[in-house]
Order: sequence, then C-alpha cells, then structure tokens
Amino acid sequence: MSLRHKLTKTGVDFAFRRVTSISPKFLAAHDIRGLILDVDNTLAVHDDPVPAKGVAEWTENMKKHGVRLVIASNNHGERVISFAERLGIECLCDCGKPLRRGYTKALALMELQPDETAAVGDQLFTDIWGANFSGVTSIYVKPIKPEGRKHRFIRFKRVLERPFLPKRFLDDRKALNL
Repeated sequence: MSLRHKLTKTGVDFAFRRVTSISPKFLAAHDIRGLILDVDNTLAVHDDPVPAKGVAEWTENMKKHGVRLVIASNNHGERVISFAERLGIECLCDCGKPLRRGYTKALALMELQPDETAAVGDQLFTDIWGANFSGVTSIYVKPIKPEGRKHRFIRFKRVLERPFLPKRFLDDRKALNL
C-alpha cells in the first residue's frame, strides 16, 4: 500500500469490478465469514428498487455457503428496507458512513468480529473509509453505473476519489479461481 493510501486511509484490501465476482471460496480463503454490503451502485443502480443482474442469485449463493450478510446504507429506510426484504437480508439505514456506528451495529447483528468480516462498497470516502476505520477488511467494487445529474455531490466525490482508486481488480485475473 502506498504512503498516499496509508495517510488518507483510502487503501483497499481487495478490489473487484462487480460484487457478483466475490465468491464464497475467495471469502473462505481469507477467513471472512460475513459481509457488510452497501446498496446504491454496489447491489443496484442508485434509487432502483430491483437488484442488479445476478445480485439476487449471488446473495442466495452466499447464504447457502454460510456467509452472513447485512446491508449498511447511508440511505433512508423507505429505500433500504424494501430492497433488503427483496433479498432476505437484514439491514441498517442512515448509517452515517464512514462513521463506525453502522459497522459496529452490523458486526453485532451478524455476531462476528472485525477480523472475520469485510465491507463491500463502491465509494472510497464512505464505504472504504468506514471499513478501514472500523478494522474490517475493505472490498472495493466499481460503481454499477455513473450517477446522473440528481446525484451531483456523489459525482463530485467521484472526481476526488480518482487518484486513490485501485488499478488492479481480482476478477480481471482469469487464471485465479475465485
């Protein structure tokens, strides 16, 4: 990890292009038993009530393999609760990421310790910072789709994140059996 990443706490432990590329085998190899998941642009396009292609099947596969899942979102209840119910996953709303409180509540819900948990998200200054500040493994995924005009603040943050984004993604390595 570069000095720039150490100083800014933007270093990611792992990076994937899509959340659905993270496999139970990969998690087991890294002793990860639970995932704290972001919603918008990680599991679904912003404000879309339907999970992105393959996400419902991916969550079922994770649960089948004993991986505990919880959604932790900065979004409001009306958005997050119905989305989580579609996937059969517990959720936390208005988490205030990158503050630790959402991560602490998620760990308690899953009954796991930070060293056996990873947080998955598409934003460095919320999801990854929160994971790093909370001592959980951080997994960055590329945003599903660029934000529209409605999400100007997020678009601004994306510009600020650019110098710190991962350059290598594990799902680019075809030979790696994830």
